[in-house]
Amino acid sequence: MESRPPLPPFTLESALQKVQAAEDAWNSRDPVRVSLAYTPDTEWRNRADFVNGREQVVEFLSRKWEREHDYRLKKQLWAFMDNRIAVRFEYEWHDAAGQWFRSHGNENWEFAQNGLMQRRYASINDQPIAESERKFRWER
Repeated sequence: MESRPPLPPFTLESALQKVQAAEDAWNSRDPVRVSLAYTPDTEWRNRADFVNGREQVVEFLSRKWEREHDYRLKKQLWAFMDNRIAVRFEYEWHDAAGQWFRSHGNENWEFAQNGLMQRRYASINDQPIAESERKFRWER
């Protein structure tokens, strides 16, 4: 059986590790890598999209990163208890026309005993920004 430490129940230290691992994976913009952190039958709500299972996660993220260019994400632990973690996040990206956006919101995560995320519920808002207003830039 696959496992993804740290495992629940979470402590402050292990919840922070889980959040950082998620941030690192999403910033890779690799849909397959990201999908491996979720149970095979994972359930998502992302805005108004409902995603079920790893295959749909890969399809969803592939579409997302085809239209969200130069994506850069920061996550912050909001709360945790037992097998659940809540985060707040911001990410920046631009569309094909070059318009930059800052997207921000909250995610609620529920983990299986093996440390894979079985449920992810995300509420997200987008705000158009000027390139000069960006907070997150790739370090070179």
